[in-house]
Parts: sequence; C-alpha cells; structure tokens
Amino acid sequence: MEHRMSRQHVVDMCRTMLDRGYLKATEGNVSVRIPGHRLYAVTPSNYDYDRMRVEDICVVDFDGRHVPDDSGAGLAPSIECGMHANIYRERPDVNAIVHTHQPYASALAFLRKPIPALTDEQVRFLGKQVAIVDYAPSGTGFLAKNVQKKVAGGDNAFIIANHGIVALGTDPDRAVFNMALLEKVSIAYLLALTTEAGKVYTIPAPIREIAFGKLRADEKRIAAQITQAVEPLRVPAGEELPSADTTAAEIATAGAAADAAPDTAGAESARLGYAISEYPDVPDVMRRLKALVAQPVRGLRHDAMLDVLNHFETKCRASKEITERAKRRIPGGVQHNLAFNYPFPLAVDKAEGAHLVDRDGNVYIDFLQAGGPTILGSNYGPVNEQVAEVVRASGPVTGLFHEYELKLAEIIHRYMPHIEMYRALGSGTEAVMAAVRGARAFTGKKMVIKLGGAYHGWSDTMVYGLRVPGTYRMNAKGIPFGATSRTREAFPHDLGQLKRKLIENRLRGGTAAVVVEPVGPESGTRPVPRDYNARVRELCDEFGALLIFDEVVTGFRVGLGGAAGYFGVTPDLTVLGKAVSGGYPMAGGVGGRADIMAVFGSGLDGKSGAHIQVGGTLSANPLSCAAGYFAIQEMARTNAPVIAGRAGDRLTRGLQRLIDRYGLPYVAYNQGSIVHLECSGVMLLDMRNPLKLFKENKARKRLMEQMGAAYAAHGIITLAGSRMYTSMADTDEVIDDALDRFDRVFALVEGV
Repeated sequence: MEHRMSRQHVVDMCRTMLDRGYLKATEGNVSVRIPGHRLYAVTPSNYDYDRMRVEDICVVDFDGRHVPDDSGAGLAPSIECGMHANIYRERPDVNAIVHTHQPYASALAFLRKPIPALTDEQVRFLGKQVAIVDYAPSGTGFLAKNVQKKVAGGDNAFIIANHGIVALGTDPDRAVFNMALLEKVSIAYLLALTTEAGKVYTIPAPIREIAFGKLRADEKRIAAQITQAVEPLRVPAGEELPSADTTAAEIATAGAAADAAPDTAGAESARLGYAISEYPDVPDVMRRLKALVAQPVRGLRHDAMLDVLNHFETKCRASKEITERAKRRIPGGVQHNLAFNYPFPLAVDKAEGAHLVDRDGNVYIDFLQAGGPTILGSNYGPVNEQVAEVVRASGPVTGLFHEYELKLAEIIHRYMPHIEMYRALGSGTEAVMAAVRGARAFTGKKMVIKLGGAYHGWSDTMVYGLRVPGTYRMNAKGIPFGATSRTREAFPHDLGQLKRKLIENRLRGGTAAVVVEPVGPESGTRPVPRDYNARVRELCDEFGALLIFDEVVTGFRVGLGGAAGYFGVTPDLTVLGKAVSGGYPMAGGVGGRADIMAVFGSGLDGKSGAHIQVGGTLSANPLSCAAGYFAIQEMARTNAPVIAGRAGDRLTRGLQRLIDRYGLPYVAYNQGSIVHLECSGVMLLDMRNPLKLFKENKARKRLMEQMGAAYAAHGIITLAGSRMYTSMADTDEVIDDALDRFDRVFALVEGV
C-alpha cells in the first residue's frame, strides 16, 4: 500500500481524538499531507471512526480529486476534501488538519463570536484571534473558498459559522494539540461571557504581537522546508535493491580467472572492474544539496534528542569513564579526529568484519571502517595470519631493506601501471608533503593549487581552504604566513577560476602542481562532474604543471586501478594511504612517472641536482609493506572493492527510499563504497556567501553531530554523521539491518 505512514498518522489522530471525546460516530474529518507529493491522506466519508483502518484512508490531490489505489477499501473521501486541499495549497507550513464539531467551540459557531487574544499560549499556537469563517453549506466550494481566505492570515484555528472548527498543525500531534487548546479556550471564553457580560479582558497588544511573531516564525521555517525543497527521488516500495551478495557469488564463481597473471600492467584491474556502478548525476546532486542548504535545519525532535543523550549516559558509561580519564593525558581525550563523536567518544574493544563492540558491550554496524582503509572489513583474518608470519621472522621493523618493500611496489604497479615507481612513507599527510616537494623539485616552479574544501592532510602547505572553500588560512593556526604564500585554491567545479589561477601563477614563476581529490573535495562531498579530471589534466598540460591525484581514500576503494583507472585520466603523481597498508599503521606513499620519482631516490641515488629529502625510520617497514601486499592481493582475489561498491549502492538506494517516504530534505548519493548522507549541508557552505556561512555554520554543524549521535544510539557508526564507507563484509543482511535502524532514526525527525 502506498503512503502507509501518512494514512497511519490519520488513523492515530482519529484514535486519539476519539479516546478524548472530540470525535463521535462519523462527524468531522482529519487529514495529513503526504511528504514530497501534492497529495494528502484523509478520512473517508460517513465512516465510523471506531472502525477506521489504515486501508480505509483515502488519498486526494491538491485539486481535491480522489486518487484511487489498490488498498481494496474503495471508500469515497470526505465531502470536505476541497477545503483540505485549499488549505494545503495556501499554507505550505501546514502538514495536518482537524475538522470537528466539538461542543464548546460549536457553541461559539452558533453565536458567530470570534475568540479574542485571551492568553499568550493561545496566540502562540492558534493566532491573534480565533476568527469566524463565514457560513456556507457543508462540502461546497463556497465553504472551501471561505476557509482558504481566512487561513492565509497565518492563524491555526478557526470557527466555522453554524458548523464546527478547523485546527491546523505543522505535524499531526500539533494539529491535535491545537484542536484541544481551542476547546479549552472556548470553554473559558464562554464562562467569561456568561459570568460578566461585556467585561472580558484580553492580553496587552505588545504581548500578543510577540507571541504571534513566534507563531509566524515557525510558519515561515516549516514552509521553507517545502517551498525551497526539490521533489525527492522516487524509489518504489517494491523495487528490488542492488545486491552485494549476488555480486559476491558471481565473483566467487568466476574466481579462477583472477589467478591468471595479466599480460600487461593494468589489464587485471580493468578486468576486475570498479566499485562505481553508475556515476552520480552531479548537476542533480548539487541541485539537491543547494536546496538542502537553502532550507532551515531539520533535525530530531527535542524529546527524541533527549532520549539519544540518555542512551549515551546510561548505555555507554564505560566509554565515558575512560575518555574522561584520557582528557588528563591526551589533548581532547582522543588521538585522532575520527574518534570524536557527540556527546563523547566511544571506546571500542573489538572490531570484526562489519561490526564494532564498545567497552559497554554495545554492538554497532561499522560504516566508519577506520576512515576508509579496511575495504576487506575490519580485522580481516587471512591478511592478519600472513602478516604475523612475516613479523615472526623479521619483526615489525629492521632498518634495512626488506623484500616486501619491493613486493608492495610491484603489486601497486601491477594494478596501477601509471605508478612506475613508488616511495613508501608514514601517512597520507607525509605523502602529500613529499609529492608537493617532489613536484617543485622536478619542475623548478614553486606555486601549488588545490581545490577549496579539499583535505590533503595537515601539513603547513596544504592546510589552506580547508573544508570550506574560500577560507584561505582561516582554519590554519600556528602556521607562518610564508608557509602558505605559494599555495592557492580554486573553487570546486570552477574550471574557469582554476585557469585564471594558472595564468596568474605563470607571472609568478609558474605552477608546480595542481592537487585534486579525483571524486571531489572531502571524498566527494562536493562531487565533481565525470569529465572534470580530464579537463584538469588538459589545463595542467597547457601550463606545464604536474597533476597530483590524492587517492588516499579512493586508491583501491574505487577499484584496484584507483580513481585514475576509473576516470581514464593519468596523473603525474599519485598519493596513496589508508588502504595501501590494509588498515595497518604507516599507511602512506607517493608514486608516479619514473623520471619524476627519481627525485625521491634514497641515499645517493637521487636525480642529480634535484634530490629531495624525505624519509622516516619506520617508513616501508616489513609489517606495513607485507600488510599492504597481502591486503591488495586479497582485494584482487575477492574483488572486494566491487562487492563493497554494490553494498554502497544498496545502502544508498535504501536511504533514498526512506528519505522519500518521510519527505525529508536530506540527500543520499554514493560513489561506489563511499556513501554520503547529507542532513544539514554544512559542508556545502562557502565564502561566496559569507553571511550565510557565519550565520548558519554552527547550527548546521551541530545538527550533523546530533544526527551522528542518533545513528550511534541506534547502532550505526558513521563518519561525522554524514559519510559512510562500506566494505566487503557488508552483506545484504547487514545493509538491510542498517536501513531498519536508519528508518527508526528518521521517524524521530521534527515534522515527520
């Protein structure tokens, strides 16, 4: 049955009012707006409320026409459906309507006496006064028009002459509350009239205006969630979701072919395919993200948020205790930014496959996956066993050359042939630093351009335009001005601005490199068009700059060939991290063309006149190199990136279905196993609209943190409440379990 949730709301409202004595037999009618559609659910005509079922509720469009469906009841909608339609068209803030013939308000309907502003509570929720709607016969277009004229003023309760009342609400609960408040006010007003006729005092006009101002503010806020929204993606309830299990079974069946050595480097990664089954429609995604940012924030109801915080206080006490202790010895209480979540960090004791277990024994579905490196799933046994054998023989580090340094470089070249040589380092941050230094040494130029909002580690040079495009050094403390004097940023998607920066830099001695995240800044939070990287490649060739792909996240996660293989664009240098060591520490490195990589030569082997100094005692240690080699080998054997990508497809499509069902402004999209769920759009703010950035940044960031906490309280770990990484361990059963949990969270959102 379509629109079951909205129909259920109507039934629940009827039950509540029936229990409280506001409805009797078949009098009155109730409706609820269907989120994301120009439709509403309404009670059927002349039908006993005590027998009302979900399938009895009718669906009507905003022109007042019945929309029959396959529910099987075949009942006609209320004769007042034209009145309901007119109200929904006129007032986008109204999501539920109650029309009753309750006794005390009906007495005023017979007297045709409006209720003045008696209390600030009345004005705050009902309006400046409870006006009288001119008489017209029931069920006629005349009555519908009379009501429409009155509701345009912004009030939420009206008395219909010689008929009954209409109460409006931003949600079903509020509509019922307003109806009950109207009856309470009607009783008080009638008693006042009969006690001392002509001596009923109203609240002072200034108080009335303040209270009514709050009502109008709510009206504008809720209305903006509809008027500034875009039509949601329609995902039919019966649509079969993409299946990671089916993909895994197909890969296992064809697994023998994967053992065959490829004829040429790169051939095998092309044969294995990529995690991205369908690249996002970037213009549509950006349109939806901009619509999200244009609307007021929409998070959990206050009572629901209190329940979330209570969950942490009562169910996560061991985590709170140890992280409070940690604050005495660790700045902020955690060693890594990923470990912080609102209201306090969770301490994990066990990780395996798709799940985490904290110190209190709470089990979570793990969509953080350590920030992305564990494509095989956490704590993957086959890799652990092989790494243990290497460590037993050599220990974790020797200080001298070890064969797995070579094996890692060879297997990287096997799947990413554009990486002719590879230099292992300690982290993605180190690798970016080395790549920038190498580009400057090779080209003899000094300027570097990055995209605003992108994260390339925390080095002095690259903490620039961090997360928020156009902020330059605003997020950089403790860094001398000279360190960023030769770094520039261009706004995402703006190839024209990138070209202008390249022209400007040519006058300053030229651009050494352009550094990009190939799927877009912050792992695709601002996804780039499909042809974007190819066009950046053309600009780099035109201006003699090197193109550096930061594939710390996308390397191996998008596929064994990386984002370079997927997009068919060859960078000059590639930065790897995270997955390059399969989740083990010291995960980072830079690789690329042999002539460029010659500047990284160790010892005395560097390119004459251009040797750069990079290194680290623990870089390229046997533990990390062996872990990377075995992890890549296992990813190829199982084709984990593609399986993880299908899990991401299933999760994303399921989230889109939930967003549609609940009529939320949220945006879900994915690039394979990188899944984005934007609820606040804080990452879309930038300095092109600085007033909005400074006004809304804190509120939108707070909402993102609160939603992340709500997901965690329902057993889902995400990255900052807005990004998720799926792995090979995410079976269809795991994803469906996660979708059930997201369903429960979305049901707690304000206005649902």
